[in-house]
Amino acid sequence: MRFKKQTDELKERLKNLENNGLIEKQHQKGKLTARERINLLLDLNSFTELDAFVESRFDKLGMNKKKFPGDAVITGFGTINNRQVYIFSQDFSKIGGSLGEMHGQKIVKVINLARKTGCPMIGIIDSGGARIQEGIASLDGYAEIFSSMIKASGIIPQISIIAGPSAGGACYAPGLSDFVFMTQGISQMYITGPEVIKKVTGEKVSFEELGGALVHSSKSGCSHFVFENEKDCFFAVKKLLSYLPQNNLENPPQERSMLAEFFEKEENLRLLDIVPEKEEKSYDMKEVIREVFDKGSFFEVQQDFAMNSIVGFGKLAGFVVGIVANQTKHMAGTLDVDSSDKIARFVRFADAFNIPLVNLVDTPGYLPGTDQEKKGIIRHGAKTLYAFAEATVPKISLILRKAYGGAYIALASRKLGYDKVIAWPSAQIAVMGSEQAVKIIFKKDLAEAKDSKKLEKERIEHLKETFLDVYQAAKLGQVDMIIHPKDTRIVLIKCLKSLLNKTEGKAPRKHGNIPL
Repeated sequence: MRFKKQTDELKERLKNLENNGLIEKQHQKGKLTARERINLLLDLNSFTELDAFVESRFDKLGMNKKKFPGDAVITGFGTINNRQVYIFSQDFSKIGGSLGEMHGQKIVKVINLARKTGCPMIGIIDSGGARIQEGIASLDGYAEIFSSMIKASGIIPQISIIAGPSAGGACYAPGLSDFVFMTQGISQMYITGPEVIKKVTGEKVSFEELGGALVHSSKSGCSHFVFENEKDCFFAVKKLLSYLPQNNLENPPQERSMLAEFFEKEENLRLLDIVPEKEEKSYDMKEVIREVFDKGSFFEVQQDFAMNSIVGFGKLAGFVVGIVANQTKHMAGTLDVDSSDKIARFVRFADAFNIPLVNLVDTPGYLPGTDQEKKGIIRHGAKTLYAFAEATVPKISLILRKAYGGAYIALASRKLGYDKVIAWPSAQIAVMGSEQAVKIIFKKDLAEAKDSKKLEKERIEHLKETFLDVYQAAKLGQVDMIIHPKDTRIVLIKCLKSLLNKTEGKAPRKHGNIPL
């Protein structure tokens, strides 16, 4: 056999890429290995590895004894449901998955290849951070990664899976990603660890309390999805990709359900049972979503963060859409600092990747109060306005009940650029609720009245009939159609189909200045 010596050497080197002792240590921590994670996520036998024999070129500070082929990260490409992706998976069992010069260059290579070929980029992060022994070369490695990610932003979907620690500079890679996945018990993200915090501030905190999955999914908003184990996490990554196009030049995948035609023709009277007639009563907007969109298609994003708003992907007659809704069960569906950030970020992603937007609106407005003002509700609230006004994808808004003040402008105003504004007969559009408006407009009359409560009640009813009535907005052309709730799904599908070929140019400028 020709080249037997050389091929035998290659086999031996490939075999040595994995160390059984290190694999067992990773398993003892309840974690999969870097290679097992890739094999679990990608289609069977589809992975092709790149730069398997790359090693660090540093020898000082003991690095001469800590070199491994691959330099603690596996990179390459493969397929998920027969669609190509590029991927890297950091190996914590080798040098703590720390990022050095060559480690960084391997990651940069696959990010750039993903961008050039128009494929999603997936990073599996399990790293102690910068490799101290390599000094500035390690920091520059991060800089080059971040630069590549920023260049790819809005061109290809970028997903980070936190499969262990993501410490120090490593945190900014998920911070720059479109979506971040975490697993309870093993995932942590933090800029500085507990020991440093204790030395600097005296505060004692655990890794989980500082940057665990629950913290980032419910408090900071840095994580979009959290799961109990790695297998469920990887399955969810596959599901998310099924809603997304490969890149910004493609439309999202369309998959028409066999039952779609039946549900399109069906009148849905259950919506009348879900939404209370009295405006002050709350309900679960997710029930409305389940009734309106294709059965089982709703995939929520950031479900534990800013729960007064709902964002996620769904399908209408097989067409992928981005859903933005108010959740009246939490804070009456008001918009606050966190929900504004959550909505704006989601809207900008959907717009970048040609995903139409459908809003379900029922909100009394932006949340008032000194706490919100001090946190910058003006700046954060403006992000929502900016994101929707900037978006050029089809934008449809459905008003179920309340649409007051600035929240109406952001979520439903024709003047902000919505293509279709639809309303139920129960919809109310106004600067504020009738109770608050009466106390301001008729303040003097109420103070002088003999029976102020009776007068207040009369004025409230009058205001509802003359100013909040949805037909007043329809007369001004600000509502395109008023529909029976049972026809909601049918009308939304018709409106969506009518807008699929929408084109809209953008102003000739370098970029706008969104109030970050």
